[in-house]
Amino acid sequence: MAEKTYLQAISDGLRQEMHHDRRVFLIGEDIGVYGGAFKVTAGFLEEFGPWRVIDAPLAETAIVGGATGAAMSGLRPVAEMQFADFISCAYDHLVTIAAKQHWRAGTPVPITIRLPSGGGFSGGPFHSQNPESTFAHFPGLKCVCPATPEDAKGLIVAAIEDPNPVLYFEHKHLYRRIKGEVPEERYTTPIGKARLHRQGDEITVVTWGAMVYTADEAAKQLGDLSVEILDLRTILPWDKEAVLASVRKTSKVMVLHEDTHTGGFGAEIAATIAEEAFEDLDAPPRRLTAPDSPVPFSPVLEHAFLPQVADVVAALRELAQY
Repeated sequence: MAEKTYLQAISDGLRQEMHHDRRVFLIGEDIGVYGGAFKVTAGFLEEFGPWRVIDAPLAETAIVGGATGAAMSGLRPVAEMQFADFISCAYDHLVTIAAKQHWRAGTPVPITIRLPSGGGFSGGPFHSQNPESTFAHFPGLKCVCPATPEDAKGLIVAAIEDPNPVLYFEHKHLYRRIKGEVPEERYTTPIGKARLHRQGDEITVVTWGAMVYTADEAAKQLGDLSVEILDLRTILPWDKEAVLASVRKTSKVMVLHEDTHTGGFGAEIAATIAEEAFEDLDAPPRRLTAPDSPVPFSPVLEHAFLPQVADVVAALRELAQY
């Protein structure tokens, strides 16, 4: 298998799926001539033409609304928001129409919305958010958050194949920083199944996206503590069975995510563990998250805002000693 970056894996998955299914087309701002804000779709316009790689105006509402209509007509649009933050402009089309159309009329709405998300590059409050928990509240949507290049490719293909609207959160800080072996052939990664990133016996860390690597580095520094890391990969649906099985094995758990604290998806996971695995716990479930604040522009403040390896190490030490 070839080694690819996270970004290359997404690009490969998109290209293979466009060759595989002529119903698939791309729409977004600057995705054609410019090749996308992060160059994920570089060369696609020349390869597939302007009818399948559509440069849209600066209008997220129109992009998602148009994609919804196209999906209801039998096509499989992949809509790119330049930054995940901008999906708020299209909130109504997504949660009122796309998420509920199948329930209302039995119509599949196979939209994939690519959402470059996350901090780590001093993008500030309008280009660095992780809004996955907002959309995990709505039945009819699916939310995936790949952490590895292999999963990034497999989940983009699975998202496009899915008959439901899928929000595909791709972490910008992973684009060129993370590399891994990726199969050349077309394949899918199942939506709703967690991945065991690191096996351990004493504490479970449940996480997703870029925080998988923060947790992994912390676990390496805690050589005397056996830490299990579960990469959810998908938060709607999420793999409750895998989480509960790991918690019952280790008896202590921390949920780690980059999103803000109040109402973050970690709260749902922690509540489920408390309800369904209380008798197996040796300590209360713990959450480590960003604070309830907009993402700062300042690199120093952003570093303080995002959970760092040292924060994870300290939190795991404290949990181990409970």
